[in-house]
Amino acid sequence: MTRTLLIIDIQQDYFAGGRHPLVGPEAAADRASEVLAAWRERGEPVVHIQHVWDAPDAAFFQPGTPGVEIHPSVAPLEGETVLTKALPNAFIGTGLEVVLREHHTPTIAEAAPQLVVMGMMSSMCVDATVRAAADLGFQVTVVHDACAAPDLSFDGVTVPAAQVHAAFMAALGDSYAELASAEEILTRR
Repeated sequence: MTRTLLIIDIQQDYFAGGRHPLVGPEAAADRASEVLAAWRERGEPVVHIQHVWDAPDAAFFQPGTPGVEIHPSVAPLEGETVLTKALPNAFIGTGLEVVLREHHTPTIAEAAPQLVVMGMMSSMCVDATVRAAADLGFQVTVVHDACAAPDLSFDGVTVPAAQVHAAFMAALGDSYAELASAEEILTRR
């Protein structure tokens, strides 16, 4: 069975001192780092997604800034695929679908390519990419504790990050993906 690990936007601007810090990015990055180490040990394919917001008024992820860099805890190794995106959905304008299908070696029992996703933000790029992957026929698992979200506001109400994350994970788990903790992923073969 070939599973591809997709790491979405775990970048410096989402951490303390960055331009758009999330709630709990360190814990999510720690879980992501553990899963990434296991993937590398087993020789399974890894794809890193890096968001670059190339606009003069970009609030974060601007080219040439420290915040656009992938966090050191999940930094790509030589030979690992790194795709740059400009939109929340990592499939748009990146060639991601082609790369993922090239990694997939189907078996008789398993026709759908398997994709394990983790990253930031739960409420934006992770959500958009997971939904697109499912629509494209991928069998998706989200490592829920290797994702992070921000506090959000709507109509004068602030929604704490833990509730934002829970709501988006619940929606993804309802129809688009299996949800698993990093520990559960690490114990699977």
